[in-house]
Amino acid sequence: MKSISSILLFLIVLLSCSNNQQPNDPIPVHETFTIDSKYVNEKRVINVWFPDEYKNSKDSLPVLYMPDGGIKEDFPHIANTLSDLIKAKKIKPFILVGIENTQRRRDLTPPTTVAKDKEIAPVVGGSAAFRNFIQKELITEVNSKYRTTSKKGILGESLAGLFVTEIFLTSPDMFDFYIAFDPSLWWNNKQLLKDSPNYLKTFPTTSKTFWFAGSSAKDIFGNTNKLAEVLTSNALPNVKWNYSLEKKEEHHTIFRATKEKALIWSLN
Repeated sequence: MKSISSILLFLIVLLSCSNNQQPNDPIPVHETFTIDSKYVNEKRVINVWFPDEYKNSKDSLPVLYMPDGGIKEDFPHIANTLSDLIKAKKIKPFILVGIENTQRRRDLTPPTTVAKDKEIAPVVGGSAAFRNFIQKELITEVNSKYRTTSKKGILGESLAGLFVTEIFLTSPDMFDFYIAFDPSLWWNNKQLLKDSPNYLKTFPTTSKTFWFAGSSAKDIFGNTNKLAEVLTSNALPNVKWNYSLEKKEEHHTIFRATKEKALIWSLN
């Protein structure tokens, strides 16, 4: 019975990771285009939101990228939040680029040797291919289609938070700033977390920003606490980071509860 209960809890957490979009999120005015990707071998749908500052001027703007970026996923509520914060002058104007999911658990996870991890989807461990798609196809396409500056960042929650953290540690020059809500650092027996001190030893000298948060979920806060300890003990002068331990939040509430302060801290 204990084993069955553990499996059920594991599946519930994974299902809650899929997206947090709710019916009351109005869909903002946006553009959509597709990319035939050679890295993930499929057509990907991309949603792009622009603040008024882009529409009413010829200025170039920085870009915030996000997995889980479909219209029925997290794109609407993040775009609306950005709009409100920009209008209130709490953050500077940003373009939002959302990547709609096809096989979410394939794209957002690195390889694993843990049998239970492999049960979550027919295919897992495709984060390297998805990272190549973003870096070598999507960013290039966005820069060619729109007026963008060189500044760019990425945001994600749960498995997408794991993906964001993986890029920060393994390919830090890909973005300037990183935002990870409740990253699933338990993946592959916490291997990314275990390897993090070694990644920091070879970290580039360019300035980077990393904001991450951990909820009260048992498989989350212990790992996010540990990551904060690693960043503290391996302090790098060029890395500005902030850890927000959210003991009052659950895995399914932390994204909406902390998104504003994450964006304000990271985007200014």
